[in-house]
Amino acid sequence: MSYVLEKHFATNVYYDRTFDCDAAKILPGEYYHTCKDMLIVTVLGSCVSACIRDRVTGIGGMNHFMLPDSGPDGDSPVSASMRYGTYAMEILINDLLKAGARRENLEAKVFGGGNVLRGFVAMNVGARNAQFVREYLRAENIRILAEDLNDIYPRKVYFFPRSGKVLVKKLKQLNNNTLVNREQDYANQLSATPVAGAVELF
Repeated sequence: MSYVLEKHFATNVYYDRTFDCDAAKILPGEYYHTCKDMLIVTVLGSCVSACIRDRVTGIGGMNHFMLPDSGPDGDSPVSASMRYGTYAMEILINDLLKAGARRENLEAKVFGGGNVLRGFVAMNVGARNAQFVREYLRAENIRILAEDLNDIYPRKVYFFPRSGKVLVKKLKQLNNNTLVNREQDYANQLSATPVAGAVELF
């Protein structure tokens, strides 16, 4: 049995003039990995991203996900919620391994989990996302080399898998509501999507 959630491999690849290289932009629910010397970029509010790479080969990728709000009903809503996060992490890690990365060489940098979405039910969804990504990587024995989690600001994250370099820009002022609306839509979509089964590890 497999998840109802689809894999969403990012398709928005463009040339970034600032960094003079190809770049992939990922949105909530998407992920991207590459063997090439390029950039992966995303903007995070309450969502989190794990930037994971093989420190020997430079094969790396990034995801962008959120645990859905657990809600009052359903059997074991917390574990159902965690399955979304586990799925987002396993899809990226499995694809890195299929591309030639070795599990023992994987290292991570994690970002996001800001308290950006106001009026969320239960606990702060950003803090829950941050806690999940830390615990997941610890359980998988993937070392976290750097993190910038929680706080109240959205972040723009630039990840260069080949070198492992990450640049983070905190967005103290948002020009419009695009980010918040995008994450709210994603959160609503998650809560409406059933999840079942398990992902097989590669």
